[in-house]
Amino acid sequence: MFYDEPVQLAKGEGVWLESVDGTRYLDLYNNVPCVGHANPRVAKAIADQAAILQVHSRYLHESVVDYAERLLGLHHDGIESMIMACSGTEATEMALTMARLVTGKRGLICTDATYHGNSSLVGRMSWLPYGQDRSGVKSIHTPQTYRPMAAGHEGHALSEDELCQLHLDELEALIAEMEADGGFAGLMLCTILANEGLPNPPADWIQKATATVHDAGGVVIGDEVQAGFGRSGAWWGYEKMGFVPDIVCMGKPMGNGMPVSAVASSHEVISAFRQQMRYFNTFASSPLQAAAGMAVIDEIVDRDLVNQVQQVGDWLQDQLRALQPDHAAMGDVRGVGLFIGIDWVTPGTTNPDVDGAARMVEALKDRGVLLGKAGQYGNVLKIRPPLVFEQEHAQIFLDAFVDAVADVAVDAANA
Repeated sequence: MFYDEPVQLAKGEGVWLESVDGTRYLDLYNNVPCVGHANPRVAKAIADQAAILQVHSRYLHESVVDYAERLLGLHHDGIESMIMACSGTEATEMALTMARLVTGKRGLICTDATYHGNSSLVGRMSWLPYGQDRSGVKSIHTPQTYRPMAAGHEGHALSEDELCQLHLDELEALIAEMEADGGFAGLMLCTILANEGLPNPPADWIQKATATVHDAGGVVIGDEVQAGFGRSGAWWGYEKMGFVPDIVCMGKPMGNGMPVSAVASSHEVISAFRQQMRYFNTFASSPLQAAAGMAVIDEIVDRDLVNQVQQVGDWLQDQLRALQPDHAAMGDVRGVGLFIGIDWVTPGTTNPDVDGAARMVEALKDRGVLLGKAGQYGNVLKIRPPLVFEQEHAQIFLDAFVDAVADVAVDAANA
């Protein structure tokens, strides 16, 4: 439960939710119903298909193939085949297994503040402290410029290029360490570093890290479970960040609430996995999933939501940054598209203010706005509304935000 007094919901529509007592809330948290709560097109597609046929994946159905071809066509040319599942955890589990199978090695690297799922293998990556080894899984420090890994180097402040190189050196050292003990298979990243708090990595880090992994014979897995389907203002977070992953995981928003996920890669990688692993899922690769997934893509395309996300997200970030000079607790405002983080700090420092962030979440809920908090320290206010969120909704949030900040500041002063 997110709140001191949990919200019990009854229904939703678009960007709005309603509790059982009739209170309406503006939803700035849910990325699952990406094209809006109770989306009529998606609901109709699911109902129509359920009224005709729903079976498991042991039968042929043209709609599944049509959906796969359309979805893969939205990715870069190296993403050619996919396997469907029901959750991001399942997709990630397959992706990590693929990395090990195609390289013949075991070592996996992630960041020290990430989350990719909760299975036995995938869960080893969750908030893994640097220097620890969880059965072949190790972490690098989260690359970021707001709280850089080292405050100084050789007697002077680190430039962004030097910070980038420091992170690359760490990655290279970890790969070398793994090669001496079972080998290095790959690097997994949320393409926009969402759970890490949306930090801005040093310029060119992600491109150079990808090259480093490839030079070592490893693969790069891009986690698009939170970043994908237009969330970043591009179809995929990796497009926004400017790199090309070898394997891509997708989930949450794919079916607007219908459990759908997928892992996708080249024909070669998917075939290698199929030849060695007897993976199947009773409820995956189904006509019902395909109907929901196709309707989601139709909504994103027909309503031009990718462009809308970029425009509204840019406007909202600009408005939030304009508030920073008057609100010292807003240490940093960052993000892509409609995934924005406000790094809540002790005024005058970059020290995370976890309690202050929690008070803001509660204060906004009391004003009819729902959002969460995330990041390495749990102090980043996480703004992640459905993609149908418009500028008028952003203004409602901003009015509530300014009011909440004032109350939280008074409470903090009186504490």
